[in-house]
Amino acid sequence: MNNTAAVRTLATSKVETLKAAFVALVIGLGLVYGAGFANSESVHDAAHDSRHALSFPCH
Repeated sequence: MNNTAAVRTLATSKVETLKAAFVALVIGLGLVYGAGFANSESVHDAAHDSRHALSFPCH
């Protein structure tokens, strides 16, 4: 493998890692805020301690 191919492979790997991290962040934030604004009491109770640990106001 020549240097150009190695650099291209490394750059592609970093881009794919950043894409995966961004998607995970968006899904995680969606879950936290979805549970934060849910009207269901069971969802509220299930996420209560996590929301307080993240300083998310829930009541």
